[in-house]
Amino acid sequence: MRVLRIAFVTPFPPLRGGITRFSTHLLEALREDGCSVEVVGFRALWPRFLQPGRGTEESPVGRGPLVLYNPRTWFATARELKKNPPDILLAAYWGGFLAPLLFVLRRVSGIRAVALLHNMSSHESFFFEPAMRRLLARTLEGAIILSETVSLDAAAAMPSVPLLRLTHPLYPPEVPLPMQETARHELGLRGEDRVLLFFGFVRRYKGLDLLFRALGELRSSFPSLRLVVAGEFYEKLDGYRSLAEALGIGDLVTFLPGFVSPERTATLFAAADCCVLPYRSATQSGVAQLALGYGVPLVVTPAGSLPDAITTRHSGVVAADCSAHAIAEAITELFLREQESADSVSVQKVVDDGWREFGSRSGAFLRQLAGGDA
Repeated sequence: MRVLRIAFVTPFPPLRGGITRFSTHLLEALREDGCSVEVVGFRALWPRFLQPGRGTEESPVGRGPLVLYNPRTWFATARELKKNPPDILLAAYWGGFLAPLLFVLRRVSGIRAVALLHNMSSHESFFFEPAMRRLLARTLEGAIILSETVSLDAAAAMPSVPLLRLTHPLYPPEVPLPMQETARHELGLRGEDRVLLFFGFVRRYKGLDLLFRALGELRSSFPSLRLVVAGEFYEKLDGYRSLAEALGIGDLVTFLPGFVSPERTATLFAAADCCVLPYRSATQSGVAQLALGYGVPLVVTPAGSLPDAITTRHSGVVAADCSAHAIAEAITELFLREQESADSVSVQKVVDDGWREFGSRSGAFLRQLAGGDA
């Protein structure tokens, strides 16, 4: 059996975000499975003026030929792929704005295309999403899916496209975790505090305002409660500061806006008692897999496939609904439970086995779609 040659179209470091993190681990898993993978990366995803309020650091410039908002780079990349075509094209997909790019790459290069479907459509809906779904269905040879919610959407939108439903693996810690006492001291927290963590991009659908209101409900029951908000803001940071003050929880919230380095990420999760995902809507979340990989339990809303991350008692609690009161009740339930800690060795084994299985099953699916003899 010859080696399967894959062109992997995806954001890659130094570009940032959950798609980039996932792609990095999948690249390693596919290579471990015996595939030859060439990354076709992006120089940029968005113009800078479409990235307001994300902190003080400049957005990084990626390594790769593609600029998502510049169609000339799509055609140039497709022509380059055609010169020495791989067996199959695997492309990360998280919104309808990517459908035209995949269509151009597929049609101009002549290479069969498979989408890695993080989402079927953008978190913020656009009027053209139905048309983009139809275009995607015309383009794809198959799709790999990470959640039940996306699987149902994809099956409805693309009934004739072969689908492979897999489970999003846990993320391994990128650097060793410091001691909790050390981590809390670095963040200006006390050892006796009960620390909640909101991690990642701050966008309206992620419900940080709901978590603030839940904090207001919990203040009298848990006087030592503290919330750390760490990540890049897609909305105005001052608006969230003002909301926290108006709700009387300004002294409970620590804001750490901007890009979070691997070292800082380890510090944040080492300090946390719980990671909260108060989302209004979702498919799945890489933040959930990151937290569980660090051994930190979750409180999640029943949005999309977020509850799928709660597989054991020590994984966390699912709120009854996507409201501030339900989130407060779920946090209370977590804190009132008997303390249960995951075995760090077993967590690491779950992480390793999860990515190995994901790479193996993805590789087999891609070989089949490439013609079976790759």
